[in-house]
Amino acid sequence: MYLSKDQTEKTEVTCIRNRADVIYDFKVSFFTMGQLPNFPWNLLERELENDSSSELILDILKQTCLHPLCCKHPPSVRYRRLFLSQLIKRHEASGREPLDELYDALGEVLGVEEGTECYKSYLLPCGEAVSLSESTAVISEGTTGLVTWEAALYLAEWALENTHLFTDSVLSLLSYRTVLELGSGVGLTGIAVCRSCSPSSYVFSDCHLSVLHRLRDNVQLNGLDNQNSPRVSVEHLDWEEVTEKQLREIGAATVIAADIVYDPDIIGCLVKLLSKILRCSANGSPPDVYITSTIRNPDTYNSFKHQLESSGIQHEVMTGPVTHVFFYNRQATIEMIKLYI
Repeated sequence: MYLSKDQTEKTEVTCIRNRADVIYDFKVSFFTMGQLPNFPWNLLERELENDSSSELILDILKQTCLHPLCCKHPPSVRYRRLFLSQLIKRHEASGREPLDELYDALGEVLGVEEGTECYKSYLLPCGEAVSLSESTAVISEGTTGLVTWEAALYLAEWALENTHLFTDSVLSLLSYRTVLELGSGVGLTGIAVCRSCSPSSYVFSDCHLSVLHRLRDNVQLNGLDNQNSPRVSVEHLDWEEVTEKQLREIGAATVIAADIVYDPDIIGCLVKLLSKILRCSANGSPPDVYITSTIRNPDTYNSFKHQLESSGIQHEVMTGPVTHVFFYNRQATIEMIKLYI
């Protein structure tokens, strides 16, 4: 079939865009250590059918294992081994000549010993990356707070679409906006907010000493401190012992939290804390409070909502983020609610 010049150019542009999208998807998935079966292998195989060269495989390698970010903040050794093995498998299945760069990259990681820590990097729309030191184990040092969970990514995406709730307003007398985050974990949501939403100050908080140590390291790793804007601090916040005086001193205009509703034993003290926060006005107005939860156990989550209601706290279910920025399991049931009295 004859194609006009315009049709030919459009086809070429589409092919270039599809190729670029495949490379970017691999890059995003790799640096967040996404599950390998969820990578766009089918798209890669389709592109390889239409291209006899090994350039696409080499480009993916350059944007993953050979990327400067991987040299500086690498995913776990085991993960890189598995990823390279899968990439080699697809390359060999296409019938192409062996690619030395692939085997050299695999040879490098085969000689490296696996550690207890690794890095995950999350690419922001501005092109910058939030890099986090995380534990290679889901449960480490008696806590689940040393890894990033889906609700934190969901909340970060939502914040990127609602920057006005975190950014100082030149039209408001309450222009100085402090954000308090409960249960910050390794810091993904807060660092993304600080990088993209420009609050005046941001208070990360947690209660587990190992989490706080990792959190401080990650905040410093991403170039945040209490000297430059936004001014940040990392605070030990015990939900049972924190006083209204301490909360007033923080003076948060916005309070956020992700994945803090998971243990029925702590719901009581959490609800008491939220009640204190909602009654501690910042400059005369109660703070905006947003809680994001992955609903793993409906009974636990319903108990949380029931105790909120019994304490005189109402809630409104918020619409989730529209734009997919981060790579995570979107089949998980996640809900965000806004609290008010």
